[in-house]
Amino acid sequence: MNADENSRLPVIEYIAAGGVVLVENKVLVLGRPGRQEVRLPKGHVEEGEELREAAMREVGEESGYSNLRIIADLGVQQNEFDYDGKHFIRQEYFFLMALTDAVKTAGEAEFQPKWLRIEDAIEQLSFQVEKEWVRRALLER
Repeated sequence: MNADENSRLPVIEYIAAGGVVLVENKVLVLGRPGRQEVRLPKGHVEEGEELREAAMREVGEESGYSNLRIIADLGVQQNEFDYDGKHFIRQEYFFLMALTDAVKTAGEAEFQPKWLRIEDAIEQLSFQVEKEWVRRALLER
């Protein structure tokens, strides 16, 4: 799709927050078989919600791991993409997180949480921007 076609798509802008959860030499990723993706946990920041609060909520909802603590703010990146006939502009805020305990409940059904060695996670993550979040997390730990 060229720039002219892109400018005709409806534009959706939103803010997302998520986490890079590290435990020893492993990172939490989410398989998403319905889209054949491997992702980091993140999602929409709801109106009135703080970024840190949204990140912890989204990681917990998607993965089932809700006993988390934030170690560091990894910053923000803007991500633009076309999907389903729309052009999305997403401001992504990510945080380095750790588990306070390994208790897990059922997460969202579309996601399959798994722990990958850091090198394997960087290789298997579906999107370059998410690989960058893991690299940033390694600098902060």
